[in-house]
Amino acid sequence: MSGTRVGYARCSTDEQDLTAQREALLALRVDPDRLYLDHGLTGTTRARPGLDQALAAVRAGDTLVVPKLDRLACSMPDARAIGDDLVARGVALSLGASVYDPGDPMGKMFFNVLATFAEFEVDLLRIRTREGMAVARAKGRLKGRAPKLSVRQQRELVRMHATGDYTITELFTVSRPTVYRVLERNAPAGTSDLAASGTNRSP
Repeated sequence: MSGTRVGYARCSTDEQDLTAQREALLALRVDPDRLYLDHGLTGTTRARPGLDQALAAVRAGDTLVVPKLDRLACSMPDARAIGDDLVARGVALSLGASVYDPGDPMGKMFFNVLATFAEFEVDLLRIRTREGMAVARAKGRLKGRAPKLSVRQQRELVRMHATGDYTITELFTVSRPTVYRVLERNAPAGTSDLAASGTNRSP
């Protein structure tokens, strides 16, 4: 096809850089004004503004250019839906330097194989992420939200509260629920629940 070449690139996180993909698309003869990008969006998120704009920009005889299929879609259903839409509109799909026609039997076979591998890689990444988190949690490296007060600050809060000279709002610059939780965790065994007693809760 000799129509316009429209480029699309995507990265999954805000920390990733699109420079390499952008340069690859320019090397594939995509005009800089015809580049559409999604930053910080996963391939499984179908609501991608950059992709929607790229798909809206191509016309019959044009070519949609992406560096790799996994930048376009990370699941078989999504890849097939996009491929079928392009075929119906007479738009070619270029994956890197190779043009695939999902409407041609051989092109469809290669397209489906690539889509299967893209989905497989995403599934592997999810498994590895879950396994890594499980190992880190078992080793104590993955912890929840850090407490707002250090152990030393919590001891001091309990001491100040015990004097009866301070109101809740004067006990450090933290919220009332935080103060109550600290006091409850440090309450002597057998004492009543501070959250229900109202002790030293004057405003």
